[in-house]
Amino acid sequence: MAASSRMRWKALKNAFSIQFWTKFALDPSLPIPLMVVLFVAEMLVNYIVIQRIKYTEIDWVAYMQEVGGVVNGTYDYSQLKGDTGPLVYPAGFVYIFMGLFYLTGHGTNVRLAQYIFGLLYLVTLLLVFHIYRKTKIVPPYVLFFICCASYRIHSIYILRMFNDPVAMVFMYMAIGLFLANHWGWGCLFYSLGVSVKMNLLLFSPAILLLLLVTQGTVGTIKHLTICAVPQILLALPFLLVNPRAYIVMSFNLGRQFFYKWTVNWRTIPETTFLNQYFQATLLSAHIGVLLLFIFYKWKRLFPGVKFGLLMLPIQNQLANFIGMCFSRSLHYQFYVWYFHGLHYLLWCSTLPVVLRVLVLGLIEMAWNTYPSTVLSSSLLHVSHGIILFGLWYCPAYYTKPSKTVEAQKID
Repeated sequence: MAASSRMRWKALKNAFSIQFWTKFALDPSLPIPLMVVLFVAEMLVNYIVIQRIKYTEIDWVAYMQEVGGVVNGTYDYSQLKGDTGPLVYPAGFVYIFMGLFYLTGHGTNVRLAQYIFGLLYLVTLLLVFHIYRKTKIVPPYVLFFICCASYRIHSIYILRMFNDPVAMVFMYMAIGLFLANHWGWGCLFYSLGVSVKMNLLLFSPAILLLLLVTQGTVGTIKHLTICAVPQILLALPFLLVNPRAYIVMSFNLGRQFFYKWTVNWRTIPETTFLNQYFQATLLSAHIGVLLLFIFYKWKRLFPGVKFGLLMLPIQNQLANFIGMCFSRSLHYQFYVWYFHGLHYLLWCSTLPVVLRVLVLGLIEMAWNTYPSTVLSSSLLHVSHGIILFGLWYCPAYYTKPSKTVEAQKID
């Protein structure tokens, strides 16, 4: 009895010790308690923001006007437009926002739309939590920065209701499925995301490489077919009417951006910003840095024939991040393209923890400076450069995969 009492007393004492509680903040394999707390907090935060902070109209009305044209029977992309200009998104966007069109009384019930996007935010958060839990790299306390430290991200979802978060939720579904070795379903959800907004093509080099390594040539062709078929089926009503207009408008890689909205290139004059040679230089740099990582870093992961699942998110997020670094222009809503992956990339790097947190703060400051300034754009580029430098020396590139890694299941 005495021994049993001592054991109970010791267990009780441990439960109130600092060491017991700090492990839930520091141990990457024990994130669930903090995830639950943060998720409940986010439910409350989103409700308060929707109720207390004024909605700002930017693109919502234009979205409703664009899909309203389809509702009225127009399937020619050259004829679909809104207050902000012509429709420039693929067919998946049309169907999803057409659903929102009907749910919100032709777009007039803005408050209901905000709650729908609040739900989208929470679903995205659950998917991101799932990925972080599976990879066991990022300490739980870092999740605080994902949830509570970004005004801009909350604004993009519930105060602006951009289409970018809709595309990204499909991307995180795809990454979760890839982690579970469900490559076919992952490719399907990835394709659905691309059908909403083509920024997800920034992930495609890593996805192609991972398919080649894990599925082989024949398997890659099969999975690329899975990616292609939804694009054709969703676009078919528009392709039958005016195929050229659909392809040019929804996948226009040469579209010019407005200088007044740029977050990353306030460091140069507008004439340079619009110069085609400058844009070609950025594209060349994008391809060059991507190839450097593929041939000098990712290639080190090939010995086991298959990538270890632990490395899969790094390639996906890094390919996207490199594209962001050399983008012709980043608008404020584009922050959501890489925000939830920044923390993962930083904690995969060799950078000191203090510098990681500082970089997150500088990036957040840059994205919250409106209009952007020479200083804010410069800080954004410097931060991106620091992350790339840290990832170049990512420890995983120097650790030879064990024979068991390729078959490893991440619980």
